[in-house]
Amino acid sequence: MENINQILSRNLKLLRNERKLSLDKLADLTGISKTMLGQIERGESNPSITTVWKIANGLKISFSALIHEPTPAAVVVPKSKIQVLEENNCYRLYPFFPYEGNRNFEVYTVEIEKGEELSSTPHREGTEEFITVFEGEMVVKVSEETYTVKTGDSIRFKADRPHIYYNLGETLVRMNMIIYYSG
Repeated sequence: MENINQILSRNLKLLRNERKLSLDKLADLTGISKTMLGQIERGESNPSITTVWKIANGLKISFSALIHEPTPAAVVVPKSKIQVLEENNCYRLYPFFPYEGNRNFEVYTVEIEKGEELSSTPHREGTEEFITVFEGEMVVKVSEETYTVKTGDSIRFKADRPHIYYNLGETLVRMNMIIYYSG
C-alpha cells in the first residue's frame, strides 16, 4: 500500500494542475503557506489533519478526495486473476466486476457444461439480468416461461423471480451476464 503522504502529494498536484492554480493562488485559497504546499506536493512534508482539512476546504472538495487513491480511468481484469466459482464441474462463474456499493451492477462470464443447468433464486425486487450468449445454445426459464437463446443472441429479464439456465445443446455454453440492481 502506498504511503498516504505520496497519495496526498499526487492528488494535490493533480487538483492544482487541473484547476490551473499557482502555488500562490492555492496558498490564498487555503491559508497554508506556499512553502508548505510545495513541500506537501513534493512529498517532503507530513502535514497535520488540520492542514489537510484547510486544503480540502480551500479547494471545496472532500477530505477523502485528497487522501484516497484516485479511481483509474481504465482497469484491465485478466481472467487469470479472477477467483472462479464452480459447482461440481457443471458450471463456472467468473466475477469480473462484482457488486460494489457505488454501482448498481455486477458482470460475470458464465460457462455451463453440456447437459447441465444453473439455477438461481430470485434477486431483490427490481433486479434485471442482461445476458449475451457467445458460444452454444441455452434455454432460460423465468418463472414458468422459457426462452431459447442461441450464439450471438441476448436476453433481458426481470430476475426478481426464480430463473434457471439450461444447456440442452451439444457444446459448452459461454455467456456474459450483467445483473442490474435498480434503486
